[in-house]
Amino acid sequence: MNERAHETVSVADDESKNPLLVALGDRVRNLRARRGLTRKAVALTADVSERHLANLEYGTGNASILVLQQVANALQCSLAELVGDVTTSSPEWLLIRELLERRGEADLRRARIALSELLDSSSSDPARNRRIALIGLRGAGKSTLGQMLADDLEVPFIELSREIEKIAGCSVREIHDLYGTNAYRRYERRALEEAVQIYSEVVIATPGGIVSDPATFNELLAHCATVWLQAAPEEHMGRVAAQGDTRPMAASKEAMDDLRRILTGRAAFYSKADMVVDTSRRDLAQSFQSLRAAVRESLAEPA
Repeated sequence: MNERAHETVSVADDESKNPLLVALGDRVRNLRARRGLTRKAVALTADVSERHLANLEYGTGNASILVLQQVANALQCSLAELVGDVTTSSPEWLLIRELLERRGEADLRRARIALSELLDSSSSDPARNRRIALIGLRGAGKSTLGQMLADDLEVPFIELSREIEKIAGCSVREIHDLYGTNAYRRYERRALEEAVQIYSEVVIATPGGIVSDPATFNELLAHCATVWLQAAPEEHMGRVAAQGDTRPMAASKEAMDDLRRILTGRAAFYSKADMVVDTSRRDLAQSFQSLRAAVRESLAEPA
């Protein structure tokens, strides 16, 4: 039988959707949004039709295990994460999950920090507060405000994307085109690790998708004081368009919807930042003053 012929089996009546398939579809859609990928891009990488992927996302398609593996590979996650069963893999996982279930975000954050300190001594990096990392979507002003902040603090400024290109010897777009997203994430992790090793005082502008890789994001949180430069989706799009660049959503008729989904998918991770500076409805000078005040207050606090 042709593989595409049994990729999905559509359910005719929406009311008869299986709860397991609905939950699976939600995870696929959320993972795709978190990684900033369009449905077309995931379908192409997974070698499935866009229609079949849409059926899967909306819980109307019962995909084969092979198709789920292809989709998981395209989303750079394990099949267990896609299915949502990773915390049943061992008795210890089950006991830890039981301790953490129904806890609020504040408790979970404290637990994550405590685990990090217990399992990795690098989390107590004494230079952490002197490394300022700006996170957020493209168009938030990370490069411009980051350079201004570095000048004000009289410390070096680096754009992690440029460091990635130096390591790879080619542009970010070429890395994705030639080697794929997984290779890009490896270069991103290496670039961050090298920056942390080289600089004890620095301002770093990070790529918008750095939160997509939990290991790299944990590394960032452990070694840098993070600032989420926040803005409304319309302002993100307007600023990027003003620069003459609407990637990665230029080919989509629903660019704003895609942008909102990406922001929604990443917001929970961006919110783990030590500081949040909202640049919505503020000009450059006003945004910088807010950023400067937040960072200087943080630097004044005991480490």
